[in-house]
Amino acid sequence: MITVLLFSHLQEEAGAHQLQIDVQNLAVSELKELVTKDYNVSLSQHTMVAINEEYANEDDIIQDGDVVALIPPVSGG
Repeated sequence: MITVLLFSHLQEEAGAHQLQIDVQNLAVSELKELVTKDYNVSLSQHTMVAINEEYANEDDIIQDGDVVALIPPVSGG
């Protein structure tokens, strides 16, 4: 099981601040597809992903027990 933390508008879209997903050995790109399809969360190409508090690439593998953060782009001034 992995924990997916959501921030900003992603929380609103999913209706939760975190998700528990029963998968393992999943690439970041695969997780993004799963979250988009199963939870109706809109992830852009600029959404950053961190695994266990370290930024990850699209092909990094998420293991059982990992905590993944989905961080949308932030604008402001």
